[in-house]
Amino acid sequence: MEARHIRRGDPDFPHALKASGGFLAIEFIDVLGNISILQGKMLGLLCSVKCPGGIVLKTFDTARALRDAGVTVIGGFHSPMEKECLDLLLRGKQAVVVCPARSIQNMRLPAAWRKPIAEGRLLLLSPFDAKVRRVSRSSAGQRNALVVSMADGLLVPHAASGGDVEAICRQAAGIEKEIYTLNTSVNRFLSAQGAQMFDLSQWVGPIGRNANLSVCREGSVTDS
Repeated sequence: MEARHIRRGDPDFPHALKASGGFLAIEFIDVLGNISILQGKMLGLLCSVKCPGGIVLKTFDTARALRDAGVTVIGGFHSPMEKECLDLLLRGKQAVVVCPARSIQNMRLPAAWRKPIAEGRLLLLSPFDAKVRRVSRSSAGQRNALVVSMADGLLVPHAASGGDVEAICRQAAGIEKEIYTLNTSVNRFLSAQGAQMFDLSQWVGPIGRNANLSVCREGSVTDS
């Protein structure tokens, strides 16, 4: 599988990136997989590397709910919590967009990614040229900006105070991007910045019988 190089003037260049203004100024994007996934509504997922234990189970429950409800999720899936969520999401049938903080040209794909790419439900998206082979703090920051720019809303299970995820959340709020979090005491500062409690029904509408989901009072979502 080879990545496709799409320049800003190309008709397939994502509209969300054209409209992002100075928040993320890039001239090309590389894609691998089904680019039509970008035409639908997408929920961004970002979570700090160190995630308090009280949030972990709530995040797992929410990832399962998103999977079962068929919500398309976009993220870097690099932090431990994000990786666990990706594993859960790839067990479903919905679309997922992975944004590595490095080039995807000649990238060796994990075995778990190959089938969903072939099925047309996994897309890789990267703004980095072939020289960027390793993840750095700088490339991770650009990757997070890409996720924010592409997503219709941003789910942040946890953002460590003073960390990179908190910083990108502040920037996202500056461009009036909707930010959601889970209802725990450690996330109060996110709520104070305007983050809403995540409500699955806002993303999927009426929950179908086969979804077998229920929204908890705490604001997270669990299997029934």
